Amino acid sequence: MIVFPNAKVNLGLRILKKREDGYHEIETCFFPVPICDILEVVPNEKDKIKFSGIPIQGDQNDNLVMKAINMLRADFDKIPNLSIHLHKLINMGAGLGGGSADAAFALKLINDQFELGLSEEKLMDYAARIGSDCPFFIYNQPAIGRGRGEKISPFDVDIKGNYLCLVHPKIHIDTATAYSKTQPTEDSLSITEALNSPKEEWREKLCNDFEPIIYEMYPELEKIKRALYAQGAWYASLSGSGSSLYAFFKDEPRLDISFQDRYHTRYFKF
Repeated sequence: MIVFPNAKVNLGLRILKKREDGYHEIETCFFPVPICDILEVVPNEKDKIKFSGIPIQGDQNDNLVMKAINMLRADFDKIPNLSIHLHKLINMGAGLGGGSADAAFALKLINDQFELGLSEEKLMDYAARIGSDCPFFIYNQPAIGRGRGEKISPFDVDIKGNYLCLVHPKIHIDTATAYSKTQPTEDSLSITEALNSPKEEWREKLCNDFEPIIYEMYPELEKIKRALYAQGAWYASLSGSGSSLYAFFKDEPRLDISFQDRYHTRYFKF
């Protein structure tokens, strides 16, 4: 069976407070983006995992896909040995949630392929044990994320007819390091209030609390955001803790050739 785990961007992100468990309380809007990895899982004589595409660092058996599968195996003895092939197309350390998406889609795939009978709610419980944004990819529709990001509430975001430009500057940012530099605050406008305001007001109201920290660490990223606005975007932001940025355009964007040559840039119409 083959599935196509997709990426996400964060429409705003508020870091509210540090929790006793070491995580941070946040509020964000997860928005799915049609950039996909490819995950194939078939029964095999013994477990085997293969990676291709963008190189993945670390021990193969520590990959979140294997973590997801082994978590289900602990509760269901009907899951056989498997041959797993993960072809990576979603950049890592880029604020796009690729690893979490792979794990969530692995949970859904195993549930379907071996008829485990798990509900969406139960799959989200498993996903929350893997990563904070992993439950979103079980639901995989625009949603507000609260708590660590694992508490998902459906939220309608209407950008029909607009173009999304996604820019990856080939910088890897460690999420834990980014969180360690944050100064939580609950004073800013809520994500839902900001998103419910007229879209021309998002630029002033819809904020990502990682931006001041990340831009200080990587000034080039702030320059990319300014360039996107200069070329006609009506909203631009860092996604999560970065390093990818995205921008919305009313008309098909025609970015400078030099910009596109320097950065990995993709467009999508909604």
